[in-house]
Amino acid sequence: MIRLLRYLRPHWKAAILAPLLMVLEVVMDLLQPALMASIIDHGVMAGDFAHIGRTGLIMITVALIGIIGGVGCTIYSSIAAQRFGADLRHDLFQHVQTFSFKNLDDLKTGSLITRLTNDIVQIQMMVQMLLRIFVRSPLLAVGSIVMAVIISPKLAGILAVSVPLLFIVMFMIIRLALPMFTKVQQRLDRVNTVLQENLAGMRVSKAFVRADYEKKRFGRANTDYTQTAVRAQRLVAVNMPILMLILNVSIIIVLLMGGKDVIGGSFEVGSLVAFINYVTQVLFSMSSVAMLLVRLSSAKVSADRVLEVMNTQSEIRPPAKPVKVAAGDMGRVEFQSVSFSYGSSSELVLQDVSFTVEHGQKVAIIGATGAGKSSLVGLIPRLYDATSGAVLVGGVDVREHDLYELRRQIGIVLQETILFSGTIRDNIRFGKPEAAEEEVIAAAKAAQAHDFITALPNGYDTQLGQRGVNLSGGQKQRIAIARALILKPAILILDDSTSALDMGTESRLQQALAELMRGRTTIMIAQRISSVMDADTILVMDQGRIAASGTHAELLASNRIYQEIYESQLGKEEARYG
Repeated sequence: MIRLLRYLRPHWKAAILAPLLMVLEVVMDLLQPALMASIIDHGVMAGDFAHIGRTGLIMITVALIGIIGGVGCTIYSSIAAQRFGADLRHDLFQHVQTFSFKNLDDLKTGSLITRLTNDIVQIQMMVQMLLRIFVRSPLLAVGSIVMAVIISPKLAGILAVSVPLLFIVMFMIIRLALPMFTKVQQRLDRVNTVLQENLAGMRVSKAFVRADYEKKRFGRANTDYTQTAVRAQRLVAVNMPILMLILNVSIIIVLLMGGKDVIGGSFEVGSLVAFINYVTQVLFSMSSVAMLLVRLSSAKVSADRVLEVMNTQSEIRPPAKPVKVAAGDMGRVEFQSVSFSYGSSSELVLQDVSFTVEHGQKVAIIGATGAGKSSLVGLIPRLYDATSGAVLVGGVDVREHDLYELRRQIGIVLQETILFSGTIRDNIRFGKPEAAEEEVIAAAKAAQAHDFITALPNGYDTQLGQRGVNLSGGQKQRIAIARALILKPAILILDDSTSALDMGTESRLQQALAELMRGRTTIMIAQRISSVMDADTILVMDQGRIAASGTHAELLASNRIYQEIYESQLGKEEARYG
């Protein structure tokens, strides 16, 4: 928690003004019971109405000054806390952007959303309370104890019993509450994960008539979260009844002992009233501190969760001294005995993979689902690092490249098409925001997207819904391909990115790519034989290994796996139409 308070440094003026103004309010509040005692003892009891009037005006003035201090503290503490939260949220989001795919696999999306929103709000509220209540309550408690001792050292002995008793209660509540608040945030993670999955897959849920199942799944997560939160708050709620019990018992004892002294003439009525006020302020201030510490327990859980993300470092580390590779040499890709798994305890997805793609070649990768094709191409731009072996681009291990420069030279169209809210134009130039209109149109034409885009009412200014929901699968794929082509990359990776295109559109796309990528390297994963027949080399993958490589004709003549794929897709039709 202390580490996160550094985010207050840029806003130090507001962070200092807030407690100073609160000190002003506390001083004014401490004066009120003493002034009231003066009115009772020297005004009411003595029948001095002039004293009552003068002291009353002083009390009003003191109250107004206290209001200025309180309002000022609220304003500046809010400014400091809100800016603190904004800076922390910005840095946390920026840090998440550095994560590798493995980090994102480990830290679930729902959990990251909770940490970026709810957890930071909890910490932000805690900061505001620290600047207000944590200043007000301890000062008011200490000041009230001092004033109570000044009025009556004998009666102040009552506080020597009630205050430690309250401390013991506070300690026990906090000790029990801390693990419960940890569980609350974990349950909230689960709620957000289920919610995020359900909203993203709403169409699938409706298509398979699984709405009731999803309602029950969310209901279980929501109920679990609610019950855990209720148990935590129930424990916190015990604080107030115990406080009131201790407060009322203390006041009764003060009235018994102080009333006896008043009757005996050794103690004034106004002083007794003032003393009771100070006792009340002490105990309520201690209760506020207790509530603050409970909140601090909750905020500590949130701070630990935020720091867990902050402390998570991507294993995709940039090299200390990156090797510079000329852009013209970036087209050569080489795998040297590469093996890969998604975790230390996971099975190898790739096993001893070796091959070379020369500059300007078109290489296709084909194989059954789960053969390791997507995992293989993900190693080229360092979305993951190889478990063993080396991946070389331009003759240099990708781990020795400057990560930014490496990825700038690689255009990749992932298997899952992701578009962002905004215009079609913005999505196409996502990787090159400065791209001119001519470049956008040229990339769209090459991706066979220009015609359908211009047919839309707003053309390239058409606003896309969430994840491009107002486009078909094939249209989204073509925009994603245009997004990669506009980079004019040295290496273009197409991860099964034409699966939603019809044969005619795909054929025109392949022709355009052949022209646009002349002298550049293209690596494409495909399921259809027709998509890879013209490749310079075809790699056939099977269970994480390269089972065979060669041209279409060579593989058709020699490799059984390729022959089976060919037969299943084209063999029967060729036999039919001979």
